[in-house]
Amino acid sequence: MSDVLKFRSLAELEEEAAAWVWRLDDEDVAPEVRVEFEQWLRRDPRHRRAFEELGGVWQSLDELAEAKREEKVATFVAEERRLYARAAPKPMRSRLRKLVPWAMAASVAVVAGSLSWYQHGSESQTLATAVGQQRSVALADGSVVQLNTNTILETHFSRGRRVIQLEKGEALFKVAHDGERPFFVQAGDTVVRAVGTEFNVRLRDSRDVEVIVTEGRVEVTSQAGSPAKTAAGPGSGAVAPSELGAGQRFEAAAASPVATIAPASVSNALAWREGAIVFEGEPLVRAIAELNRYTDTRLVVADASIQDLRVGGRFRTGDVDGFLEALTNAFPITVHRTSDHLVYLQARASTSSTRQ
Repeated sequence: MSDVLKFRSLAELEEEAAAWVWRLDDEDVAPEVRVEFEQWLRRDPRHRRAFEELGGVWQSLDELAEAKREEKVATFVAEERRLYARAAPKPMRSRLRKLVPWAMAASVAVVAGSLSWYQHGSESQTLATAVGQQRSVALADGSVVQLNTNTILETHFSRGRRVIQLEKGEALFKVAHDGERPFFVQAGDTVVRAVGTEFNVRLRDSRDVEVIVTEGRVEVTSQAGSPAKTAAGPGSGAVAPSELGAGQRFEAAAASPVATIAPASVSNALAWREGAIVFEGEPLVRAIAELNRYTDTRLVVADASIQDLRVGGRFRTGDVDGFLEALTNAFPITVHRTSDHLVYLQARASTSSTRQ
């Protein structure tokens, strides 16, 4: 049985290589990490080939992301120029013509450094967190965004509106009140509109988005168009708006998207802000998927007979050992660890081992 577990498929090798590409994509890699990486390369001749191939893909994705960001910034500048030119008096328009080339040069700096740029009160910024990391950022308008694990978002603020594109992951928004500049968050096909409120948005995929409101009210819209439409004015091509208040949840993939949830459930869903994760009777396979969001260690349910066991409790995000200890104490489950950060969960062979 151990020989079978040690034999890894190409997909598993590529997953390991991808993890190493990510871990080494940092200027300040610890020496012990580099030693561990060299040991990994020597363990199997396929490791180096997989790493080099995925490293090339990683570089290509970086270049694609930069090109996409440059295109978005250029579109944003052109749109702001059009709006300001329409509203400005004639003497001002001549000054705008002189300022726009400088703004375009500034947009190049954004692409190179992934930092914010300003032009006539406008701001664009890219924020991200790594696996297992949480981060709180104060935005230029006074709003605060808290990013959960493995999250990427982009902000596009102007004098007329505040737009955030959630590319992946989960974030909590505490919106500064500004009646003249509505606040929009687009996540996949869903758009959330707020003025001054607090709400959480989680993007699983483009059609599976969850919104939880903790303060104030928001309007949630199922967006049929692309993110570009929202940047030009959220709501274009949109259908079925829903209004949510504090203590309500919107799930885009649900048959009945809007539901009222108990305060305890709201607190549990947002426990990640305190570095915790709470399970309320979820099936084991779903609990494992949730815990895997916060760690590079991969937990795998390798036995279909245990995947529907119900899990409850509060754990620290990324605390794999604590979770596994509680799991094996409560259920007839055995754990098999491998040297490549994989953990397999199976039912115990002996039926005499029961819950303690």
